[in-house]
Amino acid sequence: MLKVRVIPTLLWKDFGLVKGVGFNSWRRVGPVLPAVKVYNARDVDELVFVDITATKESCAPDHESVADFSADCAVPLAVGGGVSSLPHIAALLQAGADKVVVNSAAFDDPGLIDRAAARFGAQCVVVSVDVRRGEDGHWICHSHCGSRATGRAPVAWAREMASRGAGEILLTSIDRDGTMDGYDLDLVAQVAGAVAVPVIAAGGAGTYEHMVDAVRCGASAVAAASMFHFTERTPAGAKMALHAAGIPVRLGFVPV
Repeated sequence: MLKVRVIPTLLWKDFGLVKGVGFNSWRRVGPVLPAVKVYNARDVDELVFVDITATKESCAPDHESVADFSADCAVPLAVGGGVSSLPHIAALLQAGADKVVVNSAAFDDPGLIDRAAARFGAQCVVVSVDVRRGEDGHWICHSHCGSRATGRAPVAWAREMASRGAGEILLTSIDRDGTMDGYDLDLVAQVAGAVAVPVIAAGGAGTYEHMVDAVRCGASAVAAASMFHFTERTPAGAKMALHAAGIPVRLGFVPV
């Protein structure tokens, strides 16, 4: 089994970091650079940074700001928000991103994932799959920061994205987002069981045990935002809990 990654998520809106519940009611967290510097020292494996307003406002990714953030980032950085073309991806990679996260544009042009993987390599391409449960109980993928139902089922969509060259799936439960009540484990298990590429579980982490549960359901990485921003739990603590549960992780030190 590959080592499981612990990944803080940074959501950027109007020049600052925010966190919400169910992709709404955004609460200010603080500026970006101090958060990046803190996480540099906290034994994280990667950071996911997403501009949550870019797609809604039809803006191109702000690669100049990404260049500023990445200059101080000592861990791999995945960047998303407003990504809709190969030039956008190229600009972000040149600005210092290690991976680029695509969501809404993939629904409009699924071939973008094929072209991106062919040009930049699958390891650079992360497809974000944001999922909400409908009134009938079925999961539906949503785009544009959770505001538009696409009619696509997450398992079939994740399979298609992986077949087109996505190197990873960032799977977020909109219903669990910001609640700290735990990941949607059924969703994680079904999507992870359907694709051969790594699945990053997101949306709902509130305890280390939630992360252990997600990995046992098939997640290759666990992402969290509110848990790290608003509790005393840390990425290093998450790794220790995963290690204690027999899950392989990269430790910054050897436990005694």
